[in-house]
Amino acid sequence: MPKSPDPRPTTRAKRPARAAPPLSGPSTDDSADVETRLYRAVFDSVMGQRLKPGTKLPEAPLCELFGVSRSVVRKVLQKLAHDHIVQLRPNRGAIVAVPTREETRQIFEARRALEAAIVRLVAERATARDLKGLREQLRAEHEAMHRFDQPAWARLASAYHLRLAELSGNPILQRYLQEIVSRCSLIVAVHQPPGNASCEHAEHERIVDCIARGDAEGAVQLMDQHLRELEEHLMLGSPDDERNLAKLLGLG
Repeated sequence: MPKSPDPRPTTRAKRPARAAPPLSGPSTDDSADVETRLYRAVFDSVMGQRLKPGTKLPEAPLCELFGVSRSVVRKVLQKLAHDHIVQLRPNRGAIVAVPTREETRQIFEARRALEAAIVRLVAERATARDLKGLREQLRAEHEAMHRFDQPAWARLASAYHLRLAELSGNPILQRYLQEIVSRCSLIVAVHQPPGNASCEHAEHERIVDCIARGDAEGAVQLMDQHLRELEEHLMLGSPDDERNLAKLLGLG
């Protein structure tokens, strides 16, 4: 007797594919975030003059402080070196960059030319709202000066110049000035006598007064004088890298 056909299907139904297990380790976004945090910690500490030129930046403590691998630390240090914030020394590690006297002369020469173009544009383009913001920034600078809070004072003085670059409406000038200001912060940190202001508050106010009047040439002249006096007041000093790295980076 012939067999009755088997009611079961001759092929098995396919099982749904299993989802791939999540990859171990941080995501690309997480890696980028920690790289940004590490870069900003060093950059802001240089700008705030907590990290002095010549300060060592050993890889192992940075790995521990930020919970990252040596490859991440090296990548960030290379970017900082590209931006002239650190120097990478073969077989001796990284240090905060130490500008020479010739570099100092060249940097200030470039900065005077750059900021002349910036304040001329700001005098032409600044609105009443822009001027109000600048006045508020100057008040914060004045308060920090009278608190004898030199790190805040230095940070706000740099921020004043960067804000002018922003108000120029030219992002190329703004980017170039940010690099030059960071390099000037290194110069000021190594040469400025302790307790002295990196920028004179009254000079900042006079420049804003010229901008408010639309006096572009007056603002240019005052800015040039301001930067020349800053350069002239610098004196040779020795870097101090003995303090705790976490505190220098604002983490402790």
